[in-house]
This record gives sequence, structure tokens and C-alpha cells, in this order.
Amino acid sequence: MVPAMNRSLLVAALAFVSVGCQKSHTQDWPDRPGPKVVVSFAPLYSFVASVAGDDAVVKNVMTTTGPHDFNPTDQDARLLQKADLFFINGLDLDNAKAKTMKQGVENARLQIVDLGSKLDKSLLMEGVCQHMHKPGEAHQHGDDPHVWLSPSRAIKMVEAIREALKEADPSHAANYDRRAAEYITKLEKLQAEGLALLKDKKDRKLVTFHESMNYFADDYKLSVFDVVQQKPGTEPGTEDIQKLLRRCANADVSVIAVEPQYSRNESAKTLLDELKHKGVKDARFVSFDPLETVTPGDLTPDWYERKMRQNLQNLAEGLK
Repeated sequence: MVPAMNRSLLVAALAFVSVGCQKSHTQDWPDRPGPKVVVSFAPLYSFVASVAGDDAVVKNVMTTTGPHDFNPTDQDARLLQKADLFFINGLDLDNAKAKTMKQGVENARLQIVDLGSKLDKSLLMEGVCQHMHKPGEAHQHGDDPHVWLSPSRAIKMVEAIREALKEADPSHAANYDRRAAEYITKLEKLQAEGLALLKDKKDRKLVTFHESMNYFADDYKLSVFDVVQQKPGTEPGTEDIQKLLRRCANADVSVIAVEPQYSRNESAKTLLDELKHKGVKDARFVSFDPLETVTPGDLTPDWYERKMRQNLQNLAEGLK
């Protein structure tokens, strides 16, 4: 039997080892040449890791909590202490979170690369307004931030990633050029495959769970008719649901894209039931993942392609 004092020391030691291992997993960087790169969330990891290859180390911040709900901790901020580059989506999605994280460390060489700001304004779409305004009050909705769901726009982001890595590590510029070209070819193939998969579908109008699908719909010749939740995770009121129901019934819109991250989608279920009650017999759900969250063990450079292909397959099976 271990004496009481020794048991206490053993517990304390185990706790220290546990904390130390966890810290090492998230914050320690390998002692090797090349840029140390952080990305804000999963799609950017796939983009950056595919270009970086073995010439840079890439770490991802957000996993099971996406950019709409993520609140960075001190531990997240410390990940930037030795980083050279921090790639973010921008477009007011993760800018404030990145700023908070950077303020938590002293790292003068850290460069935040805002990929959304690298896109030509002609490629951006207006976002859904998430604030209450008085009738007639002038206001701007801002840009829809979900650009990563468009392979054609993802290509532009990859080009910006390539240039940032070349600037940080010019000795491996040729490698970054080569890998970026290879990944861009994959993204072009992804778009072409999706267009072929959906080309004969008569259903082209969708109600989406939140505003995530606008860029995706633009690339794949679909149309976002309306959204269920103006703000992700916030259920609409009864009056809003009834208004949406009337619009969908009048326009014979029968497809509602729901997101696996929001299993308690009571508003979407209500809308579906009411559409069926009003005689829209083919009213149905189609699962669409906006790629905002990831299970840590599932994140690999090809994650974006795998998830996008699953989305396309779900739509191909759900649209008529």
C-alpha cells in the first residue's frame, strides 16, 4: 500500500505529466528549418498544408467549435508564440479572434495573412444581415465570408497562400509553386466533377440552414432561395418561419439543406412539416456540411476534397 503522502505526490506528478503532454501536443514546434504556420480553421489547413508539404509545419486552431462560435483561450494564443504566419479567412469571420490571439503573445515577426482580403471584390457576395434596423435606416450587410465553399475562390486563396509561403521561405519557392499548381488542378477537377454530377437536376433552388451556401451555389449553378437561420445557432421566431413557409410554398421550393453541426434544428423540422402539410409532397432534407468544424483526428491535407465530394454526393442523391 502506498502511504497517504506518497499517494498525494503521485497524483500531483501524474497531473503535471498530463498537463505537460497536452501543452506539448498543441504548442511545441519541431526543431527543424522552415516556416511555422498556423491556420484558423479546417479548410484553410487543407489549403495551406497542400501547398506547404514538408517545407513548413502547419497547425490548426479550431476543431469541433467553428469560427462562428469559437472563443480563443490563452493556450490557443500561445500557439502563435513561435509562429511565422497565421492564415485566416477574414471577411469579418475570424479577424477579431485572430487579433485577440495575437495580442496574447509577444511575437514581432508573426504575420497575419487575411486571405479574404486577397480576393477581388467582384468575387465576393453580400452577406445576410444579422442585426435589427429601423425601417428605412441605411446599413450595409457586409461580405458573405463563406468563400472556402467555392472551389473557384479557393483557387485564389491557394494562390495567395503560395505567395505568402514563398515570401517567408524563398529558398523553397519552386516547391511551393509546384505543389500549389498540383492542388489547383485538384480543385478544378472538384468543380468539374460537381457540375457534371448535378447538371441534370431539375431542383436548383434550395433553402439553406444558414447563409453558408451562396458561393457553393454560384460555382455549381444552384440558387439559394432563402435561409432558415439568419444567425447560425439562433432559431428564428414563429413569424419568421411562417413568412419563410409562405415564400417556399408559393415558389414550390422543396429542398432544405441542413447542417450536421446543428442536430437540434427545430425550425428546419417545423418548416419541413408545414411544407408537407401545405401539399409540397416532395419536401425533404439534404445534408450539407459547411466545413466549419472538424474532428481533430480526421484533419488531413485532403480533408477539404473529401468533405466537398460528400456534400456533392448528398446533393446528387437528394435533388431531383
